[in-house]
Amino acid sequence: MSLSDADVQKQIKHMMAFIEQEANEKAEEIDQKAEEEFNIEKGRLVQNQRLKIMEYYERKEKQVELQKKIQSSNMLNQARLKALKVREDHVRNVLDEARRQLLSSIKDSDRYRDILSKLMLQALYQILEGDVLVKAREVDGPVVSSLFPDVLIKYKEASGKDLQLKLDTENFLPSECAGGIELTSGRGRIKVVNTLESRLDLISAQLVPQIRIALFGRNVNRKFND
Repeated sequence: MSLSDADVQKQIKHMMAFIEQEANEKAEEIDQKAEEEFNIEKGRLVQNQRLKIMEYYERKEKQVELQKKIQSSNMLNQARLKALKVREDHVRNVLDEARRQLLSSIKDSDRYRDILSKLMLQALYQILEGDVLVKAREVDGPVVSSLFPDVLIKYKEASGKDLQLKLDTENFLPSECAGGIELTSGRGRIKVVNTLESRLDLISAQLVPQIRIALFGRNVNRKFND
């Protein structure tokens, strides 16, 4: 049975409506899937950027913390150096005061003669040579040469040996030297310096640890006292 034109048009409209519905459903499905993929990709990118930002600020925080530690360490070291400098200045002041007292002690002529005699004998016991040249300050020359006979006697009594002493009248100890003597022998190859400064330096090196303890107390962090 043939269809009328009206029936044909009706079926065509029905088929077009079905096709359009399927197309809309397919388009909606595609849009939904695209939206899901977009959201997934957006979430992934956001998460990656969040992690990068967190890592960046973590690095910055570590750098700031490291800078704080370095700055704190530098300030602590500077404070320690300042404290050490103040302490060393105090020790130096004590030694300078000892030097001033030493210089004042030589004003007593009898005491200074006794000091020169002992310094000479001590140096002779070290040099142990037969011919010795004695150097002193120019101002001390007469005093030193006047001590030779007594020094020779004491040296022979202690060592059983004779020796020759000669005052160096061409070369003198510096005028700013506090005093004392310097012995040479063997054409200058052997020398013993026994000036008051050299004795003070030697004693100072031995007493500095005790001076530090007396001024500042014992340092519990110091293993050795030298």
